[in-house]
Amino acid sequence: MKTPTKPIKPLNLILLLLVVVFTIFSCANKKEDAPKKIAVVISTLNNPWFVVLGESAAGRARELGYEATIFDSQNSTSKEAEHFENLIAAGYSAILFNPTDSEGSVSNVKRAKNAGIPTFCMDREVNSLDGPASQVISDSFSGCVELGEYFVRKLNKKGKYVELLGLVGDNNTWNRSKGFHSVVDYFPELIMVAQQSADFDRSKALEVLESVLQSNPDINAVFCGNDAMAMGAYQALVAAGKEKEVMVFGFDGADDVMNAIADKKIMATVMQSPKNIAKTAADLADEFINGKNDFSAKTPLEVELVTQENINEFGNYGSKK
Repeated sequence: MKTPTKPIKPLNLILLLLVVVFTIFSCANKKEDAPKKIAVVISTLNNPWFVVLGESAAGRARELGYEATIFDSQNSTSKEAEHFENLIAAGYSAILFNPTDSEGSVSNVKRAKNAGIPTFCMDREVNSLDGPASQVISDSFSGCVELGEYFVRKLNKKGKYVELLGLVGDNNTWNRSKGFHSVVDYFPELIMVAQQSADFDRSKALEVLESVLQSNPDINAVFCGNDAMAMGAYQALVAAGKEKEVMVFGFDGADDVMNAIADKKIMATVMQSPKNIAKTAADLADEFINGKNDFSAKTPLEVELVTQENINEFGNYGSKK
């Protein structure tokens, strides 16, 4: 014979309901209390300047109360796309993004936007004004105009030089090159004997310049689109015994180049502070998460020319001011 089920007493029922309600609210509150997450996606961590950019961005995000994780795209657009898929699925609140390619990275930014996740580009642009919430970039063109003027003065308006370009798919490559040539090309006795890409990479710059020197041993200067390539170029010149007679110019303000300028090995660079770029991007992301949504498409930051004459005014990755 089936034993009849005892009815739940009203008091016990009330207590049971209270336990259920308390459990639901506790879970909800834990979810609300958990810090929101900000992703930092960097094109490559095989470059000290980008390491500082990534760590500074993550550090500032943590100061603002967020969980922050750095992702390395290893200069691969496919790896970058994989990161974005995972970040969207994981429900990150914002992405601080250093793109691998100005065109190839657009789809990743738009996919994040469609998922309700804002992207703030750092240092490098993507070719989209409506994809990123904002793009925090250095004024590469103006910086290389100033560098070009200094280049002309140091070479006394004549001589042979080589230009090492960065990644051909990166807008910074061409903004820097155009700024430089907007000055240098007005001096017909300054002759560019070679212009080749070294992908912003130190080892590749070493190889490229070694090859160029075989057919052009009498160059007077090398203009490099970043400091990693400047150090590679300098290594090639040392190997060829030409480091005393060929001037090297870079762009970034990286630690090793700043030291090389102080040691009078490299002539000049343009300082763009990765710490300032990272802080600005993280602060903008925090504003977005807290309700602001009307940002400028681009947030340009000033850069400064660093030479052997004014090197004492600067520290690594930033001005002492």
